Amino acid sequence: MILKNRVAIVTGGSKGIGRATALRFGKEGAVVVIWDINEEGGRKVVEEIRSEGSDAHFVKLDTTVSEDVKEAADEIYHKFGRIDILINNAGITRDATMKKLTDEQWDAVISVNLKGVFNCTRFVAPYMQENGYGRIISASSIVGITGNFGQTNYAATKAGVIGMSKVWAREFGRKGVTSNVVAPGFIATAMMKTIPEKVLDGFRAKTPLGRLGTPDEVAALYAFLASEDAGFINGAVIQIDGGISL
Repeated sequence: MILKNRVAIVTGGSKGIGRATALRFGKEGAVVVIWDINEEGGRKVVEEIRSEGSDAHFVKLDTTVSEDVKEAADEIYHKFGRIDILINNAGITRDATMKKLTDEQWDAVISVNLKGVFNCTRFVAPYMQENGYGRIISASSIVGITGNFGQTNYAATKAGVIGMSKVWAREFGRKGVTSNVVAPGFIATAMMKTIPEKVLDGFRAKTPLGRLGTPDEVAALYAFLASEDAGFINGAVIQIDGGISL
């Protein structure tokens, strides 16, 4: 178990890639703490992890509220004496073309996808630095690298995550804390089920591997980057997209 006894926070861990990551971390021996606004879904994942014999906890949390994030980070550190891993996975979409994009859509995505990542990192990283060890892994997207029609707000946040993470790699590295980015392509999550099959077929056709990725595949990458084996990977942006961005 490559994460045995590590204390890991997974934001947005109630579904999709976050859920798969939380479950994988539990199997790898980590103490998993899920931060999510979806209490019902989050607690179900916690029970799944516990049923497999690992330790897991749920905290209902809106990552955009700075005071609440600080309190949650403080509580975890005081309970376990350490925070080893932070997976900044929580994110939302509010897609619209530039002509139709509203202030509300812009502000919502910026708040969750950018400020939320900033909040979690600024309150967790000091504890990692204090202990001289940490893995911060943040979710971007190939959209943050290549852009995508109708996703001005989303692309802006995912590009911003890359920029912030590279800064953190420079700032935290000498304290034993790495900062890396995972940039998924089109992954078969519940969110993708809202997209017409004809459009999904187009994604598959454009992907050299000819299919969508799975949440478990992304979770496996998170697990590796969170492990000691990835100790010299810092400031990297790793695309997991089946080659669609080539």
